[in-house]
Amino acid sequence: MSILTMHNLSQSFGAFDLFSGISGSIPNDGKIGLVGPNGVGKTTLIHILTGQETAKTGSVTLARDVRLGYLQQEAMRAFAGRESAAVYDEMLAIFAPVRQQAAELQAMEQAMADGTADEGVLEEYGRLLEAFEHAGGYDYETRIRQVLDGLGFDRANWHTPLQHLSGGQKTRALLAKLLLEKPDILVLDEPTNHLDVEAIEWLENTLRAWHGALLIVSHDRYFLDRVANTIWEMSATDMEVYKGNYSAYVNQRQERWERREKEYVALKERLEKEMEFIKRNISGQNTNIAQGKLNRLSRELKAIEVGGLALVLSGKQWSQMGVGSQRPMAVAEAEERVKSLPRPQYRPHVPSLRLKPSHRSGNIVLRTQELVIGYPAHPPLFVAADIELWRLETAALIGPNGAGKTTFLRTVLGQLDPVRGKVELGASLNVAYFSQAHESLNHQNSILDELMRHHNMLISEARDYLGQYLFRGDDVYKKVGMLSGGERGRLALAILALQEANFLLLDEPTNHLDISSQELLEEVLNRFDGTILLVSHDRYLIDKLATQIWAVQDGRLQVFQGTYSEFAAARNGAQVAQKTAAPPPLIKEETAAPTLSKNELQRRARALETIEKEIAALEKQVAATAEAMQQASEMQDFGAIQAKSIEYAALEAELNTLIHEWEKMVSE
Repeated sequence: MSILTMHNLSQSFGAFDLFSGISGSIPNDGKIGLVGPNGVGKTTLIHILTGQETAKTGSVTLARDVRLGYLQQEAMRAFAGRESAAVYDEMLAIFAPVRQQAAELQAMEQAMADGTADEGVLEEYGRLLEAFEHAGGYDYETRIRQVLDGLGFDRANWHTPLQHLSGGQKTRALLAKLLLEKPDILVLDEPTNHLDVEAIEWLENTLRAWHGALLIVSHDRYFLDRVANTIWEMSATDMEVYKGNYSAYVNQRQERWERREKEYVALKERLEKEMEFIKRNISGQNTNIAQGKLNRLSRELKAIEVGGLALVLSGKQWSQMGVGSQRPMAVAEAEERVKSLPRPQYRPHVPSLRLKPSHRSGNIVLRTQELVIGYPAHPPLFVAADIELWRLETAALIGPNGAGKTTFLRTVLGQLDPVRGKVELGASLNVAYFSQAHESLNHQNSILDELMRHHNMLISEARDYLGQYLFRGDDVYKKVGMLSGGERGRLALAILALQEANFLLLDEPTNHLDISSQELLEEVLNRFDGTILLVSHDRYLIDKLATQIWAVQDGRLQVFQGTYSEFAAARNGAQVAQKTAAPPPLIKEETAAPTLSKNELQRRARALETIEKEIAALEKQVAATAEAMQQASEMQDFGAIQAKSIEYAALEAELNTLIHEWEKMVSE
């Protein structure tokens, strides 16, 4: 059953047509990933579907009583009028009806305890209790905690007003609210932005079990692989639908490209044969037949001019392209058009990236000895003890946001001194560094001047070279500071390719790149005849390239030999230790005296273990009591309901007290 349908949507801004002919539908269990080149109009389409914009033509139909939730990048707009509310209070507000029901139930329970409740109260109590249970009345606070924790919300920020949050925190708060509201259709625009890998994996698992429809715009291919069951590939003139996840889409898309290539060859052969018949017979006995073929051929060639070859090959009717009454062309014009029929470009335009080292490096590229990463006068970030990286290997450095991954790269480059230990680089290295912040770019320069600042070449050569990275015409005179994140990334890659390095240090190289450019970068790096140290949240890229995973965990860098998928499977199966070296000793500050004795530390550890066991036991009791309340409700046993309600409230209060105590102990 479709709960949202769009038909023949188009949008334009002035004389510029953004897209047209977009149709499709979302079933009630659809998990759809929307992909396409940057600038094709994906966010605009989302705005139309969610009522933020009006389409130039076409229609959007939403099924009756369907609730739609939208994660927008400007999250604060969704909190208009509630900017001063604290994060946790905003989540509680979702359950205002449930909390009102709880208050009414409590009043009824008191009346029943006092013996003042009549039969009508008892009947109303049963009805209200059923509604309360159906709405999750017993577990909504647990759900709030689970969602905020899962999205990586620091508990210290739970009571911070929304207006004081960073942009990324506001987006996470809106995502948490939408997950708790459980709309029938959840529309997510780049939901993995501002999330670390742990939070992304939690979100993936949540959405995989989502009972409702999803429409997701994302550049995160691994995320789409795990969540989506349908891919919509959007272009300026239509939308192709592929069944399956992202990997299935890639395979089907390749098959489509190959099929369209064969169709093109067959079409051109047919048009050439028709053209030969027309030329031979236009003035002979079969002139009427030849003229009819010329009329048809003229309409077909005009349709190709108007809609593009891909649209004609897709089988769209010429009348829909406005060429049904096309006047016949002259024979010479038709012949020239057939000869110059362009081969269709199904793959979007992407930068022409090539990475070729100038020379071979030594076998050992990087070695650390008892290395401690961090900044002076601050606690160390992590230990990277006795690690080696060999030629032609690709190591992916992963870990939570703020773990020190970029700091590690800067230490390897010599931009930062180690807190302790040392880094040794191998022989014959030519090192190139791609920074996610692109701080090496001069924002006052034009694109052309910035390229020539890094590499001496003629202006004509520089313009041709920049054209390979999609900077064409007057674009080369744009100031670097005026470029989008994706454009700055392309410029940085263009400069990187000219350095002919044999050791690449890449910090989030796929940030701001559309999926086609990500695929190209992956392909180029896979062919690179050198060594790579990669920091990235792009797990799809990591999985394709990495020969080993360097994971920052609990203040240590652990080396796992294998792909990211193997690492994730081993970690989830609690088997990571089998493939990692023995962990180095805990970091100890040489100048800082311990504040607690060994005995005190052991005592606290035992106390923490005890309280965790008590919390686990209480959670089981709470769940059992909730189940008993449900059974009493089904049996209309109001005395048992009252007794179990009192028991449940007492257990919940005790559990909250223990959780508060546990949080306090952990933070000390």
